[in-house]
Amino acid sequence: MRPHTKYSSGFTLLEIMVVICIMAIMTTLILPYLGSFGQATLRSQARRLAGRVNFLFNEAQGNKLVLRLTLDIDKQGYAVSKLDPYAISLDPKTGEPIFSPETSSAGRPVALPDGVTFRDITVEGVGTVNRGQVSVQFYPQGYVDPTVIHLQDDRHHVLTLAFNPLIGTVSILDGNVMPPGLFQ
Repeated sequence: MRPHTKYSSGFTLLEIMVVICIMAIMTTLILPYLGSFGQATLRSQARRLAGRVNFLFNEAQGNKLVLRLTLDIDKQGYAVSKLDPYAISLDPKTGEPIFSPETSSAGRPVALPDGVTFRDITVEGVGTVNRGQVSVQFYPQGYVDPTVIHLQDDRHHVLTLAFNPLIGTVSILDGNVMPPGLFQ
């Protein structure tokens, strides 16, 4: 047993200040990384879409098909369709070829996750669209419509995806960027 002293057990003011100081330093070191966790979903979706574009470019060229990536801004998703060169049928109203949904795993429709949205999409010959649907075509000659997509998360961080029309690669850029020379 301890002898009873007139001082009660507890923390001194100095000990409390040291603990608060350590917590402040830890918070200062951790906060910058917490912001990047919020952008991880945005970056992941940008890479996913870029991978799909690269695949479609190679698929169209390799199999001599016309493929179409339809981006739906209202429903926040995208899907792939193809034009069968051997069974071209025309829409009786518009006279344009009819694309059929791609049935392979690469053609499966994709919905953007909550918190990530298409802000706007610019396609050469169409202009900038911020609602409805817009399509990007991949041609058998190894060409894709020049396109810029702005993806945005719920914290208003923006990533720009720019499609290179001649080689089918996608540049992912931070911020709201319109790459120079893309639509010339």
